[in-house]
Amino acid sequence: MPITFSVIGSKDDWAGSSWTITNDNELAELVAKVALGQSRYVRRVLKETGFAVPDAKETELAGALKLLTSTDPKQPWHRDGWMFQVISWIAANLQDPNGLIAHPHMIHAHKGFDGIHVKLDPKTKEVTCVVICEEKATDNARKMVRDRIWKEFEGMQKGERDNELAAEVTRLLETAKDIDVDSAVETIVWKSARYYRISITIGDEHNYAGGRQKLFDGYSVVVNGEVTRRRGEVLYLKNLRAWMAALADCAAKKAKAMVAAHV
Repeated sequence: MPITFSVIGSKDDWAGSSWTITNDNELAELVAKVALGQSRYVRRVLKETGFAVPDAKETELAGALKLLTSTDPKQPWHRDGWMFQVISWIAANLQDPNGLIAHPHMIHAHKGFDGIHVKLDPKTKEVTCVVICEEKATDNARKMVRDRIWKEFEGMQKGERDNELAAEVTRLLETAKDIDVDSAVETIVWKSARYYRISITIGDEHNYAGGRQKLFDGYSVVVNGEVTRRRGEVLYLKNLRAWMAALADCAAKKAKAMVAAHV
């Protein structure tokens, strides 16, 4: 698989993992398939050896290329943000193959949640928690965490977006079997059932234990309770924008090739 993980954390403040991209080419292929609208099948590929993804259709290509292209090469934030959310979704499925994980959005700069995961008790099939995700490709990780993500999490803790959260979780639960959706949605109303996950790109400044501690400083103040409620995931990239541009170009070529193979 194209991503591996190493454990990181800071005592009782937060816990998580550092990601390493082990195969850019394989990752680009998965991103291309998601761009073509095949996230359901990509999830099966991540779980099942030998599973075949359906043919890519020519009508899907224009939309895929739009997702993989920045309208202004000097301002690639929306494209890079979308691709990072896809990478975060791939990482989450590799880390928790049995979890209920919302599929990536199919537009740039979506105004909803970056990601939603629902964890179930494997025996009772009852919801144990909902994980609210912030997934950011940024050149200034600490500023993003301090000035934006903490505010989002504080609002969620106060219940400011409960209606949106209930709607998102309902849609996700309705895709599962043997789940009491009404009971599950009621469960997430309780703040203790809400867990939080930050996935973020980092540079040299935060690519060591002390730097990551500074990056997530204040996490336990914003989200109290057990350390399991506070997840921190990081991807170190020496040159974020150049790497994202190369990945987007590779994914676009792969999307074109997938379609051309079945025309």
